[in-house]
Formats: sequence, structure tokens, C-alpha cells
Amino acid sequence: MFNLLTSGLSVVFAPKMFVLIIFAVFLGTLFGALPGVSATMAVTLGIPFTYKMDAVSAIAFLVAIYCASVTGGGMTAILFKIPGVPSSAPTTYDGYPMAQRGEAGKALGVQLICSAIGGIFAAVCMLLLSPQLTQAALSFGPSELFAISFMGLSILTSLESDNICRTIISGLLGLLLACIGLDPLLGVPRLTFGTRFLTSGIEMIPVMIGFFAVTEVLKQTNKPAKLQAVGGEDQKSRMSAKMPSLKELFLLKWVIARCSVLGTVIGILPGAGATIASFLCYSAEQKISRTPEKFGTGCLEGIAAPEAGNNAATGGSMVPLLSLGIPGGNAAAIMMSALVLKGVTMGPLLLVNQPQFLSATFASMLVSNIIMVLAAIVIAKIFVQVLKIPYSVLGPAIIMMATIGAFATKNTAVDVILMAVSGLIGFVFVTCKFNSSAMILGLVLGVICESNLRRAYTIANGRTLMDATAKIMTRPVTGIVLLVCAAVLLSPVVKPLLKKKQNAS
Repeated sequence: MFNLLTSGLSVVFAPKMFVLIIFAVFLGTLFGALPGVSATMAVTLGIPFTYKMDAVSAIAFLVAIYCASVTGGGMTAILFKIPGVPSSAPTTYDGYPMAQRGEAGKALGVQLICSAIGGIFAAVCMLLLSPQLTQAALSFGPSELFAISFMGLSILTSLESDNICRTIISGLLGLLLACIGLDPLLGVPRLTFGTRFLTSGIEMIPVMIGFFAVTEVLKQTNKPAKLQAVGGEDQKSRMSAKMPSLKELFLLKWVIARCSVLGTVIGILPGAGATIASFLCYSAEQKISRTPEKFGTGCLEGIAAPEAGNNAATGGSMVPLLSLGIPGGNAAAIMMSALVLKGVTMGPLLLVNQPQFLSATFASMLVSNIIMVLAAIVIAKIFVQVLKIPYSVLGPAIIMMATIGAFATKNTAVDVILMAVSGLIGFVFVTCKFNSSAMILGLVLGVICESNLRRAYTIANGRTLMDATAKIMTRPVTGIVLLVCAAVLLSPVVKPLLKKKQNAS
């Protein structure tokens, strides 16, 4: 193990490679902060830089971009309520309210520290437990993946406790939108209304940009010329990234620890990824918190949970890639393609014959997460200055960035139209006090839930529907997770009844 560590550090700390890692971190942070540029796209845009590198250096460079892009997405989520990457969407729930209160610096500091801790924890797990964790992940079938995805949907009961009916309706509308496009198993068009533009389904990134960015600009047009976060005598100190105190970090220690573990486990599961990890971590922390009503109003736990989780998922997704040649997510699949082009044979024998790939990946993640904090502080100082611009200028600039981000998804004008329509619908949602976050959650997890549930029923091959359901529910992990989901979904109904009974007695 010591030899693996030293060989990995020797690769990363070679003068030329170290400069490239620093460049990759800045590049990834900038890509992640740009609306519409997902972590997958950031890795894709970084591939041309690897053409003249050897395979080990290439994986170290791409991993650095991957880790930094996930962190960069949280910065715009906090400052502008625009998640740079889909996995940063839960960060907007508490990060943006803190920015509006003038606490953007503290929110950014917590986000950076928690991201770094989550990423480093996942890197250590990857180095120490890679073969064992991969074997555990292989025992998860479609039914287990469905149960975990469905647990992410249980956050619907927590997003807006004052009006749970409208929140659930919003989530169900998101699930309905997830059904648009080709059937995941049969390939039959559904709800496309005869147009070819909808056959590929509703693209998540343009809808997310529309619901968060465009809607927020429309909301801000009736507010003062500058964002509320800029006010105050000590605005300069509050509008730059400020590291949290040791006391604040100590209060967040269990949140960071739990979400780092959960994010690593979710990241290992093929197809799950950082987005599910961030939503699950946010939901789990809100459920076990003694003060769940603070979530969504601007609390540090609401930033620490998704940011530690989604960064831990980046390390987890590399475990099945390096151990079995199975990418744990879209970004890992892009890295796999880049390595295959360089003649690397992915599979179980990779770590036996060429252990330097594991060591270089670990060292790159370790160093990148440390450099990332410093790089993000510099970039954040530039970003927060933007908040001082009058909103009559900043609003159109955000719309322009959102339009570029939506178009860059597939280079089609249809995604720009989809973004604009989503923004208008999101504004109506907010005006009518529906929950746009619940709708986005339903859209993100709907496709994953449906495809895995139907695969599970196909594999169960029961003579009747009840027979197949019994076979799925009797799988230990699936049954336990679904029981937890049922308890979570029913808690808003059961808690008032129990409280009423206690008051009566």
C-alpha cells in the first residue's frame, strides 16, 4: 500500500504534471461554475489536452477536472441560484438564502471545505477498499437501484412542509415529464405528440437552467436594482469566500462524516452518480435533524450535506471503473473511452498488471481536492464581485449565460426554447406557490426509477404481478430501503396525529 501511495504521488508531483493538475483544477472549477456545463461535459472538454500524455498522466488530469467541476457547480448555486452542475441543485436550497442574507462568504467557505473533505474521504476509500467495495456494488441489481432512487424521491415530503400537497403534485408533474420520449425498454414513443424533438425525452440541463436561472431573473425584476446580499457596512468581508471556524466545522462533523460515507457508496453503484448522492444526502440529513424546519431557510447543514455527498460520489464512481472496467457514471464512462483510445485494457486485471492507475487516480484526487480549495477561493472572489453589478445589467447577463449553457448541451435551438418555456413555467410555479425544486427532482430521478423498476420486474419473471412484487420485496436491501421510504413519506401525516394525541393526553 505504501508503494502504491509513493508511486502515485511521484506521478502527480512531477513538475510538469503538477502544473497540469493545477491547470486542470482551475479549468474544472470554471467549467463547473458555468451553467449547463455538466461534470461529464467538463471531462469531455478536457480530453483534447490529454492527446500527448501517457495513459497514467491522462487519468490523473481528467480526474482533477472531474473533481473540480463538481465543486465549481456549487459556487453559482450559492451566489445566483444557478446550479453549475445537476448535482449542485440541492445546494441552492440553503446556499442562495444565505447569500441573500449577506452570508455568501460563509456559505462558500463551508461548501469548499465540505467538498474537499468528501472528495479526500472517497479517495482514501478508493485506495484502501477498491476491490471489496466493487464486489459489494455488484450485488446491487435493478431492484436495489430502484429502491435507492425512490428514497431520493422521499425528499418531496421535506422540501416544503407548509404545503405538502402542492409539493407532491409538483413532484408528480416532474415524474410525468420524465415519461416523455422513448420507452426505456421497448423503444416506443410516449407523449411525444408526433414531434421528433421530444423522442429523446425532456433534457434535464435546459429544464434545470430554466427553472432556476430564468425563473430567478424574472423574480428579481420586481426587486431593488442590486441583490439583497450586497447590503451592509461590512459587505466586502461578507462577499468573499471565508473559511468556517473550527467551532462551526466541529458542529458539522457528523453531517460531513455521514454524507461522505453515503456519497461514496452511492457513487460506487453503476449509473447512480453524484446527482442522486447529493439529493439523498440532503434528504437524509433533513430527516434525522433535530431542527428540520431550518432546512431551506439558509442553514450550514443544508450546504454541507449535498456538497460532501456529491464530491464523495466522484471518488466512488472511480472504484468500479478501475476494478472491473464498469463506469460508475457518465463522466467515468468518458474517462474510460479516453483510456481505451490510448490502448489501455479496462477490467479486473488492470489493477493487477498496472497498479499505477489506481495510485495515480488516488494521488490526483487527494492533491486536487486540496488545490481546489485555494483555486475556488480565487475564482469565488471574482464571482462575488459580479453581485455588485446593478441587476438591470446582471439579469440579462445571466439570461445570456443560461442561453449559451442550454444551447451547448446538444447544440440545438430546441434546448434553448425548452429552457425559456421552463423558466416561464417555473415563474408560474413560484407565483402559484408550487415547488419547482420538487418538479426538478421528479424529472431527475423519474427515468432512473422507472427503468430500474421495470428491469427488476422483468428479471423477477413472476407468474403474476403480485408474485413478481413478492420476489422483489423479499430481497433484503430492497425491502429494507422501501420500508424506510414508506416511513419517510408517511411521516408528515403520522407526526401531526401523534402530536395531537400527545396534547390530548
